[in-house]
Amino acid sequence: MKKIEQAAAFLREHRALFKCPVCGNTFLTVTGHSLECQNKHSFDLSRKGTLYLITHKIKSEYDSVEMWQARRRMLTLGLFDQMVQAINAAMPTDKDLNILDIGSGEGTTSAKLKQLRKSNDTMIGIDISKSAVNLATSYQNNNFSCVADLAALPFTDESFDCITDIFSPAAYQEFKRVLRPGGQIYKIIPNSGYLKELRQLLYPQESEHRTYDNSAVLSLFAKNFPNYRQQDIQYTFKFPEKDFASLLMMTPLNWGASDEIKQQVLATPLRQITVDVSLLVATKESG
Repeated sequence: MKKIEQAAAFLREHRALFKCPVCGNTFLTVTGHSLECQNKHSFDLSRKGTLYLITHKIKSEYDSVEMWQARRRMLTLGLFDQMVQAINAAMPTDKDLNILDIGSGEGTTSAKLKQLRKSNDTMIGIDISKSAVNLATSYQNNNFSCVADLAALPFTDESFDCITDIFSPAAYQEFKRVLRPGGQIYKIIPNSGYLKELRQLLYPQESEHRTYDNSAVLSLFAKNFPNYRQQDIQYTFKFPEKDFASLLMMTPLNWGASDEIKQQVLATPLRQITVDVSLLVATKESG
């Protein structure tokens, strides 16, 4: 079955999860390869089986095919594996879940989580990058990916059991809206030691980019979910020297460094990197 046909079948089965990003109404029909709401707003699947559910122009520094391919290379090697394993271990196992992956990128973390779950979960990934979402369709795992804005999620109220968010921004009011009562959010945030070797190579001692403080991110999460729990995750990730260029390309850390510095860094590639993150888990309370 072609990707567009697989995606259309997914939409027919799970149409009730989606709402029109234009008027907010639920979608009434899936006709051919199009979703249509009661006000006749229609959204067509691409040939790759993706859905574009943003009504305004998005300018993103993340919309680079090369960057997403580099990210896939490092994640396929296992850079985020222990994070995904920690999320999986924290999730309920007594039932199939509706899972929304925020900032799902090129789909590797969603695919790895689906593989670990060994269940019939319904998993939808969203990202603002069309390039990333198109790449995500290469996974044959029945996950669905769409281009969407996390600040205006195109999903109905209380439609998901879980939200996963690895390093993505947050719109907590929207997250709470689409979470069912008792639903959980699993958010990974970087700590000060995350990729510290790369920071030290790219930025001088006096640069603000040389260090990272997650206190503002943590404080905002705690404000929205006071009863959250935190699990710190630290490990050293080793990789082939030839893949160092992919590590450098996949991370926003390189954006503030000059081309000259990046060339110098590539000339002396790392073979391992520090991963230092925290998993924040919180439950949406009833009422």
